[in-house]
Amino acid sequence: MDERRRLNMRRALIAMVITVCATAPVLGAENARLAESRGIVKEFQGDLKRELTAALQAGGPARAIEVCQVRAREIAKALAEKTGFRVGRTSSRLRNPRNSPDPWEKKVHQDFEARATKGQDVSNLEHHEVVDVQGKKVFRYMKAIPMADLCLPCHGERLAPDAEPKIREAYPKDRAMGFKVGEVRGAFTLSKPVE
Repeated sequence: MDERRRLNMRRALIAMVITVCATAPVLGAENARLAESRGIVKEFQGDLKRELTAALQAGGPARAIEVCQVRAREIAKALAEKTGFRVGRTSSRLRNPRNSPDPWEKKVHQDFEARATKGQDVSNLEHHEVVDVQGKKVFRYMKAIPMADLCLPCHGERLAPDAEPKIREAYPKDRAMGFKVGEVRGAFTLSKPVE
């Protein structure tokens, strides 16, 4: 190998090392945010499932509606205060208009639905990225919520008789029914400014 070629290879290697060293802290921080996001969603999902299960056992689907209506928001708020993330839920078929997706969430949710249609396991669908929001960098994360048996009485194709009137009263424009087990019911959504 001639000297010129060796010098070019050495320069290319040095450039690659500099690039890796320069991006390592950024990737490390993003991986840390991703791991934290997964933990927040796991906690949110676990708390919500425990409360829904208890409500279903204590008072049936009508009682579970109260958990989704009130306690889910309280759980999200507590997690947000604890972690500094904005924490919530959204869907393309809403029950509560307060959970309407923003354009980024809508796009990610549509991607989840397309991936699920192609056979991907809904419980593994997630997306994260750093986006620009009004000139500031924001880390965003979404994790799909799979439709589960637990949710059928209030979100399935046939609503539980005691749930339907309560849903109609609380959510006159409800679109969050008619789901089958395994479909994308919605998504947990988190965001946090990047410092």
